[in-house]
Amino acid sequence: MHDIQNEIDHRGIAIDEVGISNLRYPLTFDDGHTRQQGIADISVTVGLQAQRRGTHMSRMIALIHEEVATLTPQELPIALKRGLTLLDAPSLTLTLALPIATSETAPASGQTSWQTHDVIVTGRIAGDGCTVTTAVTTDVTTLCPCSKAISDYGAHNQRSEITLQVAGTADAPYPLPVHEMVALLRAAGSAPVIPLIKRPDERVVTMQAYDHPAFVEDTIRDISLACREKGLNHTVRAKNLESIHSHDAVATLIYTP
Repeated sequence: MHDIQNEIDHRGIAIDEVGISNLRYPLTFDDGHTRQQGIADISVTVGLQAQRRGTHMSRMIALIHEEVATLTPQELPIALKRGLTLLDAPSLTLTLALPIATSETAPASGQTSWQTHDVIVTGRIAGDGCTVTTAVTTDVTTLCPCSKAISDYGAHNQRSEITLQVAGTADAPYPLPVHEMVALLRAAGSAPVIPLIKRPDERVVTMQAYDHPAFVEDTIRDISLACREKGLNHTVRAKNLESIHSHDAVATLIYTP
């Protein structure tokens, strides 16, 4: 059968990225510490040579099915290299997004519940260069230092979304496991978010937040400091879903050792 994608294109224009997105596919996340099954949202794109009319998108599905049915981030460069050969492309980018849950224990009652975090693993290979980045987004509580300072009692607080993205190196593509990223994020801000809490737990958590007020700037600086001590190339983003304002407070910090 004639392969139309392999036809010669005479316009002489290369394409930076072409491929598939929003592929929902089952896989198992397994980094040696965390092992969970789920449905990932996946995209695969390649660079397309000027003389090639099209790429083989069906082979991208095959790459996912055969190489990342079990997603092991530290081994992703191997899958990327195989994908580069399979698709006969100069570059390839693979992004996998899925939720990961951790078991959390309430501080007073000891009740356990599951807290979900959004994880995105992105791998890119071009020529001899290969990079893997891992991003984790989770919720914490932040309490406003200004509100605490000017109020006779109480202070406004809110849930905050924090994202930490860590870039690996050729020698260490996955330098900070997801469970450590989650722990680092949950220790930031004013207090952790816990899905199942009883009244004694609520008392502990709200007083913890009151004793540790934090601006959005404080949150990302604390996280960045912990990452710098580990020598990590990282990006931190935070968004406070403000409870008494009609806007959100946002901050971003990028650090390259």
